Amino acid sequence: MTTHLSAQEAFSRSAPVRLWEDGFARDPDRYYAALRAQGPVGWAELAPGVPAYLVTDRQAALDVLRDDSTFSHDPRPWEATVADDSPVLGMMRWRPNALFADGDAHIRYRTALIDVFDMVEPHDLRARVHRAVRVLVSRMGPRGEADLVGEFARPLMALVLNNLFGLPDSYGDRLNQGLGKMMEGGAQAAEGEAEYGRYVLELIAAKTEQRGDDLPSRLLDHPAGLTPDEVTWQVFLTLGAGYEPTANLVSNALSRILGNATFYSTLTSGARPVMDAVVEVLHHETPLTNYGVYYARKPVSFHGVWLRAAVPVVVAFGALAGESEQRHGSVRHPGDASHLSWGAGPHTCPVKQHVLLIATEAIERLTQWLPDLEPVVPRDRLTWRPGPFHRSLTALPVRFSPRTIDLAGDPT
Repeated sequence: MTTHLSAQEAFSRSAPVRLWEDGFARDPDRYYAALRAQGPVGWAELAPGVPAYLVTDRQAALDVLRDDSTFSHDPRPWEATVADDSPVLGMMRWRPNALFADGDAHIRYRTALIDVFDMVEPHDLRARVHRAVRVLVSRMGPRGEADLVGEFARPLMALVLNNLFGLPDSYGDRLNQGLGKMMEGGAQAAEGEAEYGRYVLELIAAKTEQRGDDLPSRLLDHPAGLTPDEVTWQVFLTLGAGYEPTANLVSNALSRILGNATFYSTLTSGARPVMDAVVEVLHHETPLTNYGVYYARKPVSFHGVWLRAAVPVVVAFGALAGESEQRHGSVRHPGDASHLSWGAGPHTCPVKQHVLLIATEAIERLTQWLPDLEPVVPRDRLTWRPGPFHRSLTALPVRFSPRTIDLAGDPT
């Protein structure tokens, strides 16, 4: 006789899927398959002793993302249950910014951010990206070899964002190190959070004393009347949210392009747009895999599972790839947002066009400067950084014909 368990019974008997294990970075699909086997909502751990509900079904994800009456972004009730040294606290603790706010506070913060980013004209952002690529290619070009993660994607975002936020190029290493430690959520997470916090505090102190033509200064002067403390936390959010995911989007797309010789040749010939690779990444290796974090305002039955309050409800964007593939197949187009990587509902990413412009322009410009990039390591042997929140390569080594770059010139 076969016993059929209800969704809740199957869920309650499942051991949590441990996203903090090293194996998750190596083979996330195996972990997502285990979560999907539990139903639309799975039971996981983001860190040892930190449980979470993982939403792996697209409709269930949309139900979370769009329902701000049932679900909140405010983590403070959860924080009270978590040890002070939890390695995921740096990424999840409450701060007075647009990510962790609901209702009127969220609208106020979000409107201010949209207004100041709308002042960044596409042609201006494109020029900043082109400048950053020239700087980086001039450094690595003469050697004929490079790591496109450590020497291109990550420093690219440091150059572009520091330029937008009014800091010199020399500050890039501090930004990279602090955010990298915090994102991985390991033993150095608290140290990274502190380093990044000092970085932002110094920036806002400087802009409070003397304005510039930059995003923090525009936030300080915005009609919403944000205090310097509120501006600090909006910058803490936007600088981090712009840096890590976009750097990962660039490097993940480059790994897909270079790992497929046919794809690369059609790209360099102009027959296929870079956007194709970017869309593939958003579906299959989205940079922020598990960072749509919500909390049930009170206990509630949701897609067959009884959700407790003060337990994270995480939209697993990375897990949606397999579920989406079953429904749509492998044919994609730039407008296909079934991956939900930009989110949905009130907290939809407000600057996705900026991100797409940075990623596509950076890759196009790099492959114009260095058209014969060749991967040193097969794609299936590349390694990934640990952490429950992201999909991030540790390195992407390549070789190419050495080239000396004139910083004042353009690729021919």
